[in-house]
Amino acid sequence: MKQERKLALDWSYHINAEGALEITPETLKSYLSDSIQLVDVRRPDEFVGELGHIKGSQLMTLETDLEAGLAKLDKAKPVVFICRSGVRSTKATFIAQALGFKECYNMQGGMIRWGALDYPIER
Repeated sequence: MKQERKLALDWSYHINAEGALEITPETLKSYLSDSIQLVDVRRPDEFVGELGHIKGSQLMTLETDLEAGLAKLDKAKPVVFICRSGVRSTKATFIAQALGFKECYNMQGGMIRWGALDYPIER
């Protein structure tokens, strides 16, 4: 059974099967602001490809430059990780936690779900 809690930013989230904190695209869209760091962990071709990316997200490919990119982020601000379907972003969430980030979340369903909801994208 998934647990529900409230974050400091009054976001509703749950814990996914892998144990990562997870928010829905609907919740993320409601709370998009400069106080949230968005990190897309897909490959560059995916970032600009068919599914596009969320405006304001930073590309930090999981396999090559995530840790170096995270070193440039503010550990005091929430960070939401995004990928195609939620698998790579779950891994990124655990990496960020190991590096000392306190509020890091996976976006449930990734860009597939974001697109299915017809939310705005950039390419």
